[in-house]
Order: sequence, then C-alpha cells, then structure tokens
Amino acid sequence: MGMPQATHGWTAEMVRALPDDGNRYEVVDGELLVTPAPRLLHQRGILTLLEILRDYVRSHRVGELLLSPADIEFDPHTLVQPDIFVAPLVEGRRPRAWTEIKGLLLAAEVLSPSTARADRQVKRRKYQRQGVPEYWIVDLDARLVERWRPADERPEILAQMLSWCPVPAATPLEIDLAAFFRDVVEE
Repeated sequence: MGMPQATHGWTAEMVRALPDDGNRYEVVDGELLVTPAPRLLHQRGILTLLEILRDYVRSHRVGELLLSPADIEFDPHTLVQPDIFVAPLVEGRRPRAWTEIKGLLLAAEVLSPSTARADRQVKRRKYQRQGVPEYWIVDLDARLVERWRPADERPEILAQMLSWCPVPAATPLEIDLAAFFRDVVEE
C-alpha cells in the first residue's frame, strides 16, 4: 500500500496495514492523521514528563504508564497513539495486549507544529467523547499545559502547577510546570 491519498473513511485495520515509513498514522472517527517524526525538543518533553509520572503511577497503582507507538483502538474507526498515556489495570493487573485497553485514565500530547490541529481539535474531541478523565496538551513553546476533561468547553490553562489525582490514588501528583519547562526547553 503506498502513501494514503484520502483522509476520510479509514479504519484501524487499514491503518495497521500502512507501511512503516517513519510517519505516525492514526485514525479518529475515520479521519486519517499523518505526522512526521517529531523534533528533538518534543522527545525531550515526552521523556521528562514520563520520568515525572512513572514513580507516581507505580506507587499508587493507578494503572500502566505507557508511550507511543501504541495501538489504542476505541472503535473500528479510531486508533490513536497518544505520546504518553495511563491505561487502567485489567482485573488488578497490567494490560498484556493493546486490545485489553478499552479506555484511558490520562492521555498527554506534547504539541508539535505538525500535530497542533489534530491534538487540539480531532483527538481532543474524541478523548472527551470517550470519557478520558484528563487530556493534557503540553505546549513547549508557550510553556503551558492545556488540561481538558470530558465536559469542558474550554481548557484549563496551567503554567505554574499541575495537580493530578486519579482514582484510586489518595494523594495528588503535583508537577511544578515552571521547573518542567526549564528542564525541557532551556539549556
């Protein structure tokens, strides 16, 4: 199968059949999303956020912290690959296959110029409809996080502190965003 020509009418199965050509392919409600390899700063942002989340998610047993590439299929016309996400435990254990992940506790995307529309509009609306409790859009250039919840019509804009307390955690994770952005963006 060559490069995709149309961007609508796609299924998760069709996306899985695309060649491994360095692009990231996702489909949301039949709309094909194609993004090139990310810039270095994007990857540093993902790694730094992953390091912050890792111990918290493990110690509070809230789920499994993972990153893309991934095959999160909400329905036959939706296959997403959030940069970082937390999948719920399955019968008290970590998921063993992508097919066991039916929902997410957290999805986070580190914004890139090539992904801004998909992250802020297409994927955000899908995550809200799926009931993902927290969706974070990390904007490294603006040094802020847009936090979306299922019923939100506008994001909560966070630049200083991000607090996250998923069920069943007893205490929240507090992320000092100013320190996070300094670590990622500044040399």
